[in-house]
Order: sequence, then structure tokens, then C-alpha cells
Amino acid sequence: MNLDNKFTALQLAIINEQAALYTCACPVHVSLQIANLRKLFDYQKMCIDMETSADSSIEIQVHQRIAEVTKQAHQLMEQCLDEILDMEGWDRNKLEMPTNSSRKRIEKTGEL
Repeated sequence: MNLDNKFTALQLAIINEQAALYTCACPVHVSLQIANLRKLFDYQKMCIDMETSADSSIEIQVHQRIAEVTKQAHQLMEQCLDEILDMEGWDRNKLEMPTNSSRKRIEKTGEL
């Protein structure tokens, strides 16, 4: 079982950086949840891989269930982020917020 990633780890980092430059942290929160879901999924895969035939089948089932639900949640959150980027008009090639965004860009001085 593997995750189908719509966004790479680098793309998520770029989205986080871009959103931090504006007074909107919503894309960052969604992006962070995607990253956390990936960690949870990887952990469950590791647990499944480490199980031996001597281990209880219920333990394997628990890890498989967590992985399955995590995969579903991951798909939903990636779809949500994809839709947010479209709604806000992000440049999908550069992963940049639009320059005409209603959100004010935080300048180097840190003032809004």
C-alpha cells in the first residue's frame, strides 16, 4: 500500500513559505496536515513490515486500518489544498500566491 501524492514535500514547503509571506496561514495548516498524515502512514507501513507471523493478526489489522484511513484522509486533504490553490489563483508552476491577492504581503520590515 502506497500514498498517491499530488504534491511533493518540496512543493508543500514552497506553499508554506509563500503563505507565510502573506497574512493567511490557511494553506500552511492544510499543508502541515498533509505532511503529518504522510508521517503517520509511513509509520503504519513500518509497523506492518515489522510484524512477524508470531505477532497477533489483530495487531496487523489495526495497523492496516490506520493506514487505510490515513490514506483516505491524505487524499481528501490534498484535494482540499489543490482546490484552495485554484480558488486563490496561485501560480501552479511557481507555487506562488497571486501578486494581486487581497492579502497584503508582509514586507521585509515585518509590517503589515
